[in-house]
Amino acid sequence: MDPLAVAERFRGAQANQWGLFVDGVENELAVSHHGSTPLVALTLDACGGSSGGNVDEVLLDHLVTQGIPATLFLNQRWIESNEALARQLAGMPQFELGNHGTAHRPLSISGRSAYDIPGTTCVDEVVEEIWSNHLTLSQLAGYPPRWFRSGTAHYDEVAVAIVQALGERVVGFTVNGDGGATYDAAAVESETRMLAPGGIAIAHMNQPGSGTAAGLAAATRALTDEGYRFTLLDGAASR
Repeated sequence: MDPLAVAERFRGAQANQWGLFVDGVENELAVSHHGSTPLVALTLDACGGSSGGNVDEVLLDHLVTQGIPATLFLNQRWIESNEALARQLAGMPQFELGNHGTAHRPLSISGRSAYDIPGTTCVDEVVEEIWSNHLTLSQLAGYPPRWFRSGTAHYDEVAVAIVQALGERVVGFTVNGDGGATYDAAAVESETRMLAPGGIAIAHMNQPGSGTAAGLAAATRALTDEGYRFTLLDGAASR
């Protein structure tokens, strides 16, 4: 893969879309059932930076104890702050590591922003936001990441196409489980239990002071009791 060649391919492209749900973003599982069993997926972001480099150990302990698979979207800054843990998580079959960008920026070819976070401003910055952490994750985990989610999960359609050209797939969500780690436990439980077959929940694993751990613990137990099975994004390691 030649990231410079990818940048050249898209130089001069114009974007017409912006937001969470643009062309090329996968917001549901490709397979919603295993036989008659409904499948859902849990994805957890670790954003890094001055206020995002922490670890929700209670949440991770719950997932490990209950054997719940999850795709963990790690930002490069979070990995740098938690390298030993990131390496440990990479070696656990119930988890898959996804690419959450290099500097946690919205992915834009024209400088669009989201939630007051400035986005990438050109094709070269889009490539850098993807590729630097792609290399970090590849070295850490021993396999290249297959899934990408930008900081804020906002994109234009050209940026999504660049992700795809670099060998990754862009993953959105159907349920915002913790509102950027701002919801209390009751709200996290309520939102996450809105998952339907084939649904993908987003939450955060880097804010231990939030209601995420308690809310997800309650929601995952309830959904499992209702007959749902948690799966990685490709349908593997389902439970």
